[in-house]
Amino acid sequence: MSFDQLQAFVSSRQRLFVITGAGCSAPSGIETYRDDRGDWQRPAPIQHQDFINSEPARKRYWARSLRGWPAFAAARANGAHTALADLEARGRIECVVTQNVDGLHQQAGQQRLIELHGSLARVVCLGCGHQQPRTRLQRWLETHNPGLLSAPSQPAPDGDADLGGAEDSAGVRIPECPECAGVLKPDVVFYGDSVPRSRVDQAFEALQRADGVLVVGTSLMVFSSFRFCRRAHQLGLPMAAVNLGKTRADDWFHSKLQADCAIVLPALRDACSVT
Repeated sequence: MSFDQLQAFVSSRQRLFVITGAGCSAPSGIETYRDDRGDWQRPAPIQHQDFINSEPARKRYWARSLRGWPAFAAARANGAHTALADLEARGRIECVVTQNVDGLHQQAGQQRLIELHGSLARVVCLGCGHQQPRTRLQRWLETHNPGLLSAPSQPAPDGDADLGGAEDSAGVRIPECPECAGVLKPDVVFYGDSVPRSRVDQAFEALQRADGVLVVGTSLMVFSSFRFCRRAHQLGLPMAAVNLGKTRADDWFHSKLQADCAIVLPALRDACSVT
């Protein structure tokens, strides 16, 4: 498919339902789990039940997060994020549903946004529901685990880091809820958990109002986002995609451009502004 075809698709829509994934934030330096074929390119992330039921698993998670969070938090919105925010401001976007937990859409100014999998910027207590900013927890982790600050590390997706086994130390200290001493968890949907029904319903309602679907930077291999393409197909809504590599909904797209969304979307925004 050509850029002109994608431009024609977007230019003819006034209420686009946009789905974004890791490929939207990759140009900002955030690592991805899957390759262009949609296959895992690294070990699967922590599972929800492991985090809930295993203190050693929580120790490994927070130790790795201690090292991964600073670079993750320093990421900045790229051209894809700003282009989508601009298209929304021009009245062309009904809603953006993102699988990402990095907050870059908000940073770019997106207003009609559903964070399907939550946000790493928040930490929630599983006991009493108390919330606190992740930045506050970072200070606690660094103060109580100074030895991890010098451990060799490599960035991993979603604020994680590979520490080469240093995270398996029994001496890793993890925080408790300041209100009830309960278990703290990042306010995100881990693998094996379910997206809150209220978010799913909100997204389906937005999809009902949409006149087309644009998929940006995701293989749709995770059902939590694929379900919206499936519903759009059932509704007969036209769909297009900008993604490097295959997606789970390729057979349903009216048009698809295999290109870097951080380059394509700003050009698309500019082209649509003169039509």
